Amino acid sequence: MRVVIDRISKTYVDRHGHAVPALADVSATIETEEFVALLGPSGCGKSTLLNLVAGLLEPTAGTVYFDGEARPGRPTTAMVFQEFALFPWRTVQKNVELGLEEAGVAPAERAREARRFIELTGLAGFEAKYPHQLSGGMRQRVGIARALAVDPAVLLMDEPFSALDAQTRQLMQEELLAIWERTRQTILYVTHNIHEAVYLADRVLVLSRRPGRVLAEIAIELPRPRTEAMIGDRAFVRAVEHIWSLIKDQAQAALRE
Repeated sequence: MRVVIDRISKTYVDRHGHAVPALADVSATIETEEFVALLGPSGCGKSTLLNLVAGLLEPTAGTVYFDGEARPGRPTTAMVFQEFALFPWRTVQKNVELGLEEAGVAPAERAREARRFIELTGLAGFEAKYPHQLSGGMRQRVGIARALAVDPAVLLMDEPFSALDAQTRQLMQEELLAIWERTRQTILYVTHNIHEAVYLADRVLVLSRRPGRVLAEIAIELPRPRTEAMIGDRAFVRAVEHIWSLIKDQAQAALRE
């Protein structure tokens, strides 16, 4: 399913009653089965845009719509958050079943579906564990499995690996790429890490400082499946340098503000 972001603007009102523009006239399209990364300097409205796509916020102007036929009972979007957002009193199995339970799926079917995505995310054998018994990377896998289990048309990910250490983050990036290869899930992925965006995505949308506008849409010219060895490829380095050249001035201007 395609996601069409059509001239979206979002303005907040602060506690003093002043208007604070977060996004201004943003337009973009995420194609079916495409992996798109969204990045920009701090405060550029990345997470705001993701929440608008998820329907968690209402735009001040413009619209988001989904182009394609959704299967009955299938949610349009599911979100993987930066924080793990797991229920500590529920096991891995029960956390992954949560969305299916809320959708009214019968117990036997939701248990079966949850086990399928537990296996897909490398959590087999940990079904009876509680979140406090898991590493950070494993807890984030539970969040990904829970989102995938409801079979969303579009998976939204808000800096899901930013709280992890560098080694775990690299491993989780590889896990996510392997999952994408198997599912071909449409993904919109927010990150502040340029290397991560280039490594994961088919295309990178770069936002300006606040209010966020689309500075550039950059196609990543790396073949799939992606491998860690590609980090040294000329195409990888060129894309990273191009994106940094766009963001550097924006980040410096944001700091001055």
